[in-house]
Amino acid sequence: MQHNALMELYVDELKDLYDAESRLVKALPKVAKAASSDKLRTAVEEHLEQTRGHVDRLKEIFDNLGEKATGKKCAGMMGILKEGEEIMDEDFEAEVMDAALISAAQRVEHYEIAAYGCVRTWGGFAGRKRSQCPAGQDAGGRERDGRETYATG
Repeated sequence: MQHNALMELYVDELKDLYDAESRLVKALPKVAKAASSDKLRTAVEEHLEQTRGHVDRLKEIFDNLGEKATGKKCAGMMGILKEGEEIMDEDFEAEVMDAALISAAQRVEHYEIAAYGCVRTWGGFAGRKRSQCPAGQDAGGRERDGRETYATG
Protein backbone atom coordinates (compact mmCIF):
# COMPACT_ATOMS: atom_id res chain seq x y z
CA MET A 1 0.00 0.00 0.00
CA GLN A 2 1.45 3.36 -0.98
CA HIS A 3 1.91 5.73 1.94
CA ASN A 4 1.09 8.88 -0.07
CA ALA A 5 -2.12 7.44 -1.51
CA LEU A 6 -3.27 6.32 1.93
CA MET A 7 -2.45 9.74 3.36
CA GLU A 8 -4.52 11.38 0.61
CA LEU A 9 -7.42 9.05 1.42
CA TYR A 10 -7.04 9.85 5.12
CA VAL A 11 -7.12 13.62 4.57
CA ASP A 12 -10.01 13.32 2.08
CA GLU A 13 -12.07 11.37 4.63
CA LEU A 14 -11.21 13.89 7.36
CA LYS A 15 -12.59 16.63 5.11
CA ASP A 16 -15.72 14.58 4.55
CA LEU A 17 -16.13 14.14 8.30
CA TYR A 18 -15.52 17.82 8.95
CA ASP A 19 -18.38 18.67 6.62
CA ALA A 20 -20.59 15.96 8.15
CA GLU A 21 -19.99 17.20 11.70
CA SER A 22 -20.48 20.84 10.67
CA ARG A 23 -23.82 19.97 9.08
CA LEU A 24 -24.79 18.05 12.18
CA VAL A 25 -24.07 21.09 14.40
CA LYS A 26 -26.65 22.98 12.34
CA ALA A 27 -29.21 20.16 12.29
CA LEU A 28 -29.23 19.02 15.93
CA PRO A 29 -30.97 22.11 17.39
CA LYS A 30 -33.91 21.40 15.05
CA VAL A 31 -34.00 17.78 16.21
CA ALA A 32 -33.96 18.86 19.87
CA LYS A 33 -36.84 21.25 19.20
CA ALA A 34 -38.86 18.48 17.52
CA ALA A 35 -38.42 16.08 20.45
CA SER A 36 -41.29 15.91 22.94
CA SER A 37 -39.46 13.81 25.54
CA ASP A 38 -37.28 15.81 27.92
CA LYS A 39 -34.88 12.87 28.11
CA LEU A 40 -34.54 12.73 24.32
CA ARG A 41 -34.16 16.50 24.04
CA THR A 42 -31.40 16.42 26.67
CA ALA A 43 -29.62 13.57 24.85
CA VAL A 44 -29.74 15.50 21.57
CA GLU A 45 -28.47 18.67 23.25
CA GLU A 46 -25.61 16.69 24.81
CA HIS A 47 -24.81 15.24 21.40
CA LEU A 48 -24.73 18.77 19.99
CA GLU A 49 -22.07 19.75 22.54
CA GLN A 50 -20.08 16.60 21.77
CA THR A 51 -20.37 17.31 18.04
CA ARG A 52 -18.99 20.81 18.53
CA GLY A 53 -16.05 19.16 20.29
CA HIS A 54 -15.62 16.80 17.32
CA VAL A 55 -15.42 19.79 14.98
CA ASP A 56 -12.77 21.34 17.23
CA ARG A 57 -10.82 18.04 17.35
CA LEU A 58 -10.94 17.74 13.56
CA LYS A 59 -9.62 21.31 13.27
CA GLU A 60 -6.76 20.32 15.57
CA ILE A 61 -5.97 17.27 13.43
CA PHE A 62 -5.98 19.42 10.28
CA ASP A 63 -3.66 21.89 11.97
CA ASN A 64 -1.29 19.07 12.97
CA LEU A 65 -1.30 17.86 9.36
CA GLY A 66 -0.61 21.34 8.01
CA GLU A 67 -3.93 21.20 6.16
CA LYS A 68 -6.70 23.77 6.02
CA ALA A 69 -9.80 22.73 7.99
CA THR A 70 -12.25 22.62 5.14
CA GLY A 71 -14.86 20.13 4.26
CA LYS A 72 -15.86 18.57 1.05
CA LYS A 73 -19.56 17.94 0.65
CA CYS A 74 -20.46 14.85 2.62
CA ALA A 75 -23.14 13.27 0.46
CA GLY A 76 -23.76 10.53 3.01
CA MET A 77 -24.57 12.90 5.87
CA MET A 78 -26.53 15.16 3.53
CA GLY A 79 -28.79 12.24 2.64
CA ILE A 80 -29.22 11.10 6.22
CA LEU A 81 -30.06 14.64 7.35
CA LYS A 82 -32.52 15.08 4.49
CA GLU A 83 -34.32 11.95 5.66
CA GLY A 84 -34.36 13.42 9.18
CA GLU A 85 -35.90 16.64 7.88
CA GLU A 86 -38.58 14.62 6.11
CA ILE A 87 -39.35 12.84 9.38
CA MET A 88 -39.70 16.15 11.21
CA ASP A 89 -42.15 17.32 8.51
CA GLU A 90 -44.46 14.39 9.28
CA ASP A 91 -47.56 14.86 11.41
CA PHE A 92 -46.79 12.14 13.96
CA GLU A 93 -48.09 11.95 17.51
CA ALA A 94 -45.44 13.06 20.02
CA GLU A 95 -44.27 9.59 21.05
CA VAL A 96 -44.15 8.38 17.44
CA MET A 97 -42.15 11.47 16.44
CA ASP A 98 -39.67 10.75 19.23
CA ALA A 99 -39.30 7.16 18.02
CA ALA A 100 -38.73 8.40 14.47
CA LEU A 101 -36.16 10.94 15.68
CA ILE A 102 -34.31 8.22 17.59
CA SER A 103 -34.22 6.13 14.42
CA ALA A 104 -32.82 9.06 12.42
CA ALA A 105 -30.24 9.79 15.14
CA GLN A 106 -29.10 6.17 15.11
CA ARG A 107 -28.53 6.38 11.35
CA VAL A 108 -26.33 9.42 11.92
CA GLU A 109 -24.40 7.64 14.67
CA HIS A 110 -23.79 4.52 12.64
CA TYR A 111 -22.51 6.59 9.73
CA GLU A 112 -20.14 8.43 12.05
CA ILE A 113 -18.95 5.25 13.77
CA ALA A 114 -18.03 3.70 10.42
CA ALA A 115 -16.32 6.82 9.10
CA TYR A 116 -14.34 7.56 12.25
CA GLY A 117 -13.29 3.93 12.56
CA CYS A 118 -11.81 4.03 9.08
CA VAL A 119 -10.08 7.37 9.65
CA ARG A 120 -8.53 6.16 12.87
CA THR A 121 -7.22 3.01 11.18
CA TRP A 122 -5.96 4.83 8.10
CA GLY A 123 -4.29 7.48 10.25
CA GLY A 124 -2.43 4.75 12.10
CA PHE A 125 -1.32 3.06 8.89
CA ALA A 126 -0.20 6.44 7.54
CA GLY A 127 1.90 6.97 10.68
CA ARG A 128 -0.21 9.74 12.15
CA LYS A 129 0.41 9.39 15.87
CA ARG A 130 -1.59 12.51 16.67
CA SER A 131 -4.70 10.94 15.15
CA GLN A 132 -4.48 8.01 17.52
CA CYS A 133 -6.80 8.86 20.37
CA PRO A 134 -6.96 7.42 23.87
CA ALA A 135 -8.91 4.23 24.47
CA GLY A 136 -12.64 4.85 24.37
CA GLN A 137 -12.34 7.58 21.75
CA ASP A 138 -12.06 7.66 18.01
CA ALA A 139 -10.24 10.10 15.73
CA GLY A 140 -12.78 12.85 16.41
CA GLY A 141 -12.48 12.46 20.16
CA ARG A 142 -15.88 10.77 20.15
CA GLU A 143 -16.55 8.93 23.41
CA ARG A 144 -17.89 5.42 22.97
CA ASP A 145 -20.11 5.01 26.03
CA GLY A 146 -23.26 3.61 24.44
CA ARG A 147 -25.37 6.75 24.89
CA GLU A 148 -25.17 7.52 21.19
CA THR A 149 -28.20 5.34 20.56
CA TYR A 150 -30.47 7.87 22.32
CA ALA A 151 -32.25 5.09 24.15
CA THR A 152 -34.99 6.74 26.16
CA GLY A 153 -35.96 4.00 28.48
